[in-house]
Amino acid sequence: MASKEVDQEENRPEQGDQQQWMSSTREISVAVEPSFLSEQSDIDRSLFAHLYKITIRNKGEHTVQLINRHWRVVSAGRQIADVKGEGVVGEQPVLQPEEQFQYESWSVVHDPIGSMSGTFTFVDDSGEFFDVEVPEFPLIHMENLTLH
Repeated sequence: MASKEVDQEENRPEQGDQQQWMSSTREISVAVEPSFLSEQSDIDRSLFAHLYKITIRNKGEHTVQLINRHWRVVSAGRQIADVKGEGVVGEQPVLQPEEQFQYESWSVVHDPIGSMSGTFTFVDDSGEFFDVEVPEFPLIHMENLTLH
């Protein structure tokens, strides 16, 4: 199994209008932009829906293919879901060097504060499998939070 190389900007939000969480493993970078979905949420029933936009970029010299995903979803400090499956949004994208793949999906948590993190399993053009970390990112609905 290959060693994991994570760059120093892992899990650091970038500045700008939309916060972005980033990590990089073996020259595959993953950026996540979460946002609250008010129209799909039902606050009275403690259903907080969040969109997340994922950008995966191959910064390496080898062609890679995303094979599997593994998500951990946390709400109110407890893990509420452990999701594993093939590909993302019905695809197993192949990324040539310097190519990127972007997709959107969503998740529901039962508290104004939640988070997601996970891994994507890739295979490179030599047949080696490796995991790429997806940085932990917040799923927060600020309107219902009271700061003390």
